[in-house]
Amino acid sequence: MATLSYYAYNYRTDFYVSNTKNILTNILIAPDKFKGSLTAGQVCEAISMGIARFDDSINIDQVPLADGGEGTLSVLSSSMPLQNVVVEVCDPLFRPVTANYLIGQGVAYIEMSAASGLELLLPSERNCLYTTTYGTGQLIKDAIQRGVKELYLFVGGSATNDAGIGMANALGYSFVDANNKSLKPIGENLAKIEDFYLEDAKVDWGDIAFHVVCDVENGLFGPEGAAWVYAAQKGADTKSIELLDCGLKNFGNLVGQKLDKDIAAKKGSGAAGGLGAGAMAFLDATVKSGIHTVMDIVGLERYMKQADLVITGEGKFDRQTMSGKVVAGVSTLARKYEIPVGVLCGAKDDDISDDDLRHLGVSKLLTIKDKDMDLDFAINNAYDLLMDRSTEIVRSFYNS
Repeated sequence: MATLSYYAYNYRTDFYVSNTKNILTNILIAPDKFKGSLTAGQVCEAISMGIARFDDSINIDQVPLADGGEGTLSVLSSSMPLQNVVVEVCDPLFRPVTANYLIGQGVAYIEMSAASGLELLLPSERNCLYTTTYGTGQLIKDAIQRGVKELYLFVGGSATNDAGIGMANALGYSFVDANNKSLKPIGENLAKIEDFYLEDAKVDWGDIAFHVVCDVENGLFGPEGAAWVYAAQKGADTKSIELLDCGLKNFGNLVGQKLDKDIAAKKGSGAAGGLGAGAMAFLDATVKSGIHTVMDIVGLERYMKQADLVITGEGKFDRQTMSGKVVAGVSTLARKYEIPVGVLCGAKDDDISDDDLRHLGVSKLLTIKDKDMDLDFAINNAYDLLMDRSTEIVRSFYNS
């Protein structure tokens, strides 16, 4: 039996006070990746080694996490016995590319970024007027042909703003203009669509449960829609954004008229350039929170119930961390079981206050980068620095 020391906020005195209780030495490590530096699995390993330096008798559970964006498949494959499926599909510019997804127990897990991601394009090639989700549709088609009964589509990191018409086209839908001429399924053509129909159902997906997993709640169009919020980072200028937004509105109106589905204002419809809306329209998909879905899939709560301390973290702790990200999801679950939370991160924004940490349920936060430390040095030495901080943060929770 050890003694754990952690901090709780005292409203009467308006400062943090130390609390102690006797606990069993079981620590759960459940971090996100440190983007550009360490995978979530490597973060787990480094933290585990740092804990062992302090006390190698501590029982440790490692559960790498992701928020539903890029890197999610790697996290899932480390937690479950899944088959890796490799398929040749179209990239965002219709060029051949090799992509993969995971499958197991009748469930498929697809990252749309594997086929339609921004990282597949050179900076000079990025312009979401001309990109497509067609390759994502090909991955979905392949999974359907393999007999899956449920499919999770993780939609972070997209290069697209086509409202999912590329995906739908790969499954057999045709989109036509006022002259009944077929349109290429790209963002530029959304405003030209006058009609769409299922010309050739290439697969039967009627009994499959589809889930779009994302960490955004944006609607389809308007000031907070897919184009105005995200298209600029995908290569669109102001004129292009205006055209794309008009196209997304046109698409939403058509779906309402033809399919009697009011999707435009639904949370997540603007995810991945409107792929969320397309999946709702054509696949009857439900939208799920990224981190909570991943935590459910890997069974994090089972590990949480056994933990006396949780250590989580991510590359940068900022305002986005406070909602919808891994640290927030883990902290919320830990609060349910009254388990203290320690956070290790690469860096922290200066505007994150102690009050912010308190409201998130974080007892202690350490960064691997000191104020005077060179950023490149911190990135290149992240593993060793993280081990050091892990030893430090565990020690801070214990009384001698």
